[in-house]
Amino acid sequence: MDNAIWKSKLKNRADLVMKMARYNLKIIFAGRFFWFVLASLVFYILLSIQLVFNHPGFNSSNVYGILFFPGILLVFYPTVFGIQNDADSRILEILFGIPDYRYKVWLIRLFMIFLLTWAIIYLFCWFGYFGLIPFPVFNMSFQLMFPILFLGCLAFLVSTMVKNGNGTAVVMIIIGVFLLMMSDVLGKTQWNVFHNPYDIPQRMNEMVWAQISQKNRMFLSIGSVVFLLGGLTNLQRREKFLK
Repeated sequence: MDNAIWKSKLKNRADLVMKMARYNLKIIFAGRFFWFVLASLVFYILLSIQLVFNHPGFNSSNVYGILFFPGILLVFYPTVFGIQNDADSRILEILFGIPDYRYKVWLIRLFMIFLLTWAIIYLFCWFGYFGLIPFPVFNMSFQLMFPILFLGCLAFLVSTMVKNGNGTAVVMIIIGVFLLMMSDVLGKTQWNVFHNPYDIPQRMNEMVWAQISQKNRMFLSIGSVVFLLGGLTNLQRREKFLK
């Protein structure tokens, strides 16, 4: 009898998780996300063509570079406009009406966003593997997810402060331009968000570069967690979201 009850509870919980997953996928795919996916694919194809014709001696470092910005495009819309989409559809009122429910919803949603982004990036990597040069597909996609997670969680944090999709997009573009300007200064350090682990500088020992890359990934991971916790903490301020 207890075994039957346990199986029933497990089945009900699994059904609830599946319904929540389908519901959040509808939200993620709603609006302009499809166009961001299409834009990232077109952008990736154009960069690949440009790479083939202008850099005949390209390597894994160049492939990482042309995959980076399509990955940012993929994660941009759902993290930047997520809060605004919830507000426009009156979902925020429901989320704030149930204690701690908003945290679970957004944690699941962000997990699905990043998992979906990784799946698409992984597919793009296979396109590059067969269309450009052979390279370790899984490792390439894994390395790309560190900066994508960092910038995605940062966008989520900013969206909880600005509470407007267009405003968040402007702020993130400004931050992105600033980080690009600082990339030359921080290029050979672990603090560079655009650090390319496959681009080993001349006259630098590979072991030293590997240590810098490892520290960079640790920095991005810690930053991602801090931004995520900051965004979830901001969701406690109900009065600033429901006006």
